[in-house]
Amino acid sequence: MPLISIVTPCYNEEDNVKELSLQIREIFHNLPAYDYEHIYIDNCSIDKTVEFIKEIAKDDKHVKLIVNARNFGHIRSPNHGMLQAKGDAVILMASDFQDPPLLITDFIRKWEEGYKIILGVKTKTQESLLMKIIRNSFYGLISRLSEIEITKNNTGFGLYDRQVIEIVRKIDDPYPYFRGLISDIGFESAKVEFYKPARKRGISSNNFYTLYDLAMLGITNHSKVPLRLATMSGFLLAFRSLLVAFGYLVAKLVFWNTFSMGLAPIIIGLFFFSSVQLLFIGIIGEYLGAIHTQVLKRPLVIEKERVNF
Repeated sequence: MPLISIVTPCYNEEDNVKELSLQIREIFHNLPAYDYEHIYIDNCSIDKTVEFIKEIAKDDKHVKLIVNARNFGHIRSPNHGMLQAKGDAVILMASDFQDPPLLITDFIRKWEEGYKIILGVKTKTQESLLMKIIRNSFYGLISRLSEIEITKNNTGFGLYDRQVIEIVRKIDDPYPYFRGLISDIGFESAKVEFYKPARKRGISSNNFYTLYDLAMLGITNHSKVPLRLATMSGFLLAFRSLLVAFGYLVAKLVFWNTFSMGLAPIIIGLFFFSSVQLLFIGIIGEYLGAIHTQVLKRPLVIEKERVNF
């Protein structure tokens, strides 16, 4: 009997974990040809999430729990959870019901057709207009910059064959951009479109920093364009400065007694070039930070406790 692993990262999701477990159980009750394990990986929640999952796990041996020693972030923890799964296929889904559990059946059907990667792609959401604009702008930017094709509007929600998980394990990236990593592997993927509902209960742990971190990780891991843009901009601005200097020299020679340079061009030029330098120093810093993370080679997470493994 094929084993399907459901991996659910969670942080302060006490309002959702019980209902999610019940829905997963009901789905696999209607899929008698499959066995399953439901792995929660908790990122050191400060509410009763761990306590509730332990209660569920006492009565349902399909439910397993990994408790992290601290909060290792929204990138490392989900990847560690997937690598602990034993299933013939692994499904990654959030615990807040914005990744609809009912799509599990659709994913498995696509997997039966032979696809090794099945991605949930959201076509509509109930998020704010500002967030839609920011998200679409990011996907448009990374599509233009990336050396590979990254699926738009996929957050990692999907099904991944055991072969894919083993490839990810061998890559052994300590801070992986999973969406880009999956695209980089190269297997043909199936897309399952869905409508992403608004969060019903609880408060999202995502904020500006976590979204910025994810965006920069996607760019630095899959594109050298910003670095080359810095180099080309340096050449172009240097050439432009030379032309301006030559123009000022000619103007001064022709209108020696009346031409005055003035302070405004100097101040504007100083602030402009300083801003450009700081921007590209920041970009170089992002790449250096990514290299530093790779060199340190720290584990994805440190586990505090396991239940039902």
